[in-house]
Amino acid sequence: MNLNDFLTRAAHAHGDRVAVELDDQQLTYAELHALAGRSAALLTARGVQAGDRIGLMLPNVVEFPVLYYGILRAGAVVVPMNPLLRQREIAHYVRDCDMTLLLAHQDAADEARRGAQGAAPPIVPVARGSLSDLLAEYPAMAPVTGRRDDDLAVILYTSGTTGVPKGAMLTHGGLARNCEITARLLRLTPDDVMMGCLPLFHAFGQACAMNAAVIAGARLTLLSRFHPGQALRLIADRKVTVFEGVPTMYAALLAEHRLDPGGEAASLRLCVSSGASLPVELLHGFEAALGCSVLEGYGMSETSPVVSFNHLDRPRRPGSVGTPIEGVEMRILDPQDGVGELCVRGHNVMAGYWGRPDATAETVVDGWLHTGDLARMDEDGYFYIVDRKKDLIIRGGYNVYPREIEEVLYEHPAVAEAAVIGVRHDLLGEEVAAVVALRPGSRAGAEELQDFVRRRVAPYKYPREIRLVDALPKGPTGKILKREVGADV
Repeated sequence: MNLNDFLTRAAHAHGDRVAVELDDQQLTYAELHALAGRSAALLTARGVQAGDRIGLMLPNVVEFPVLYYGILRAGAVVVPMNPLLRQREIAHYVRDCDMTLLLAHQDAADEARRGAQGAAPPIVPVARGSLSDLLAEYPAMAPVTGRRDDDLAVILYTSGTTGVPKGAMLTHGGLARNCEITARLLRLTPDDVMMGCLPLFHAFGQACAMNAAVIAGARLTLLSRFHPGQALRLIADRKVTVFEGVPTMYAALLAEHRLDPGGEAASLRLCVSSGASLPVELLHGFEAALGCSVLEGYGMSETSPVVSFNHLDRPRRPGSVGTPIEGVEMRILDPQDGVGELCVRGHNVMAGYWGRPDATAETVVDGWLHTGDLARMDEDGYFYIVDRKKDLIIRGGYNVYPREIEEVLYEHPAVAEAAVIGVRHDLLGEEVAAVVALRPGSRAGAEELQDFVRRRVAPYKYPREIRLVDALPKGPTGKILKREVGADV
């Protein structure tokens, strides 16, 4: 099948219903389907062929689903990209997957051009509300390019401890089944209104909000940038029934609600949390204040993304990420005191990392994907994420990979040693911090180093705290001991 088939079915069954909206912009399923067809025709006219990788660098705007489904309809592979990425980051995406074309939001187009400089892909700027003019000359019913279940649909870039972003290859079949199961788990119907404040370029927002909504014929109401006050007003104005978010969003919504309590969330029937562990105290506080149950789940880019969930037809366990979804197995590898690495097997596991067979072989062993997360399982089969093996920071639901930031710090001529770690933050969960030792005779202040990094990476990645020390703690082999670095921040 082609993942775009879900949109075709929704257009036939729910053509007059609103599919996606942002502020005063609305597209019905029939309109979304037609514009996706025109997008596919545009791509074909530009020489795009089945299997080509197409970058999609947009925030949460109605143009995202139009172009996403258009790329799939043309048989190409969607490579979602954060529009906040900077030149060096964009360059890696473009070159790593041999990108054919990059569709970039107008505000990010200049940075995209700099990142793609010297590489093949032309940049197509996409301004909000510009698609009608951009696609006017192309036919609405461009044929759908047939795809097999094991053909690639999406490449989601992610990183491990190396800090080098790797492209997780997700297939049409794996994504389709995962999104169908998600829609059933949430019991979505055409009468549901889903809140789209999670980034659509991220696995969670893309699969569990956008694709799941299309499968059900539900309405997706977008928020370009999350703000708790705006989110609560949107829930009330659009009668949102399903909210999906990361823990920091729930903390912000609860704080906002306490400042101005009211009936904003009366329409909500279900909330879903993932992306990081949701503190039980926050879960209970949110439910008590807003009167809506929050169900926690677990997933990752490499698993299309959903692995487990607190199912609606089973007892919920606060603090748990629930039990495996249909067709998925979970196990704890080499548990010590009940805790070990979580491994996953099933239809949802990626086809591998693009162009990295060695990394794939290290991550997927005998069909089991090693998540790098430490977990435990209770006597009833419910799983609990305890900690992360991976040396990564989750800041407000976004992954920040320390080595990537360390590499930037090491580019500064005054830096001799650098270690980037996560420190606890009440709102964001974790904040990015760095401990730096300067070269003998060199001078550089914390603000200078902070600004140096900020100019080279996306805004959510740079260290908000930098501590200068004489030397970093090391083990016998000279390896920096990050577990001891935290004492310096």
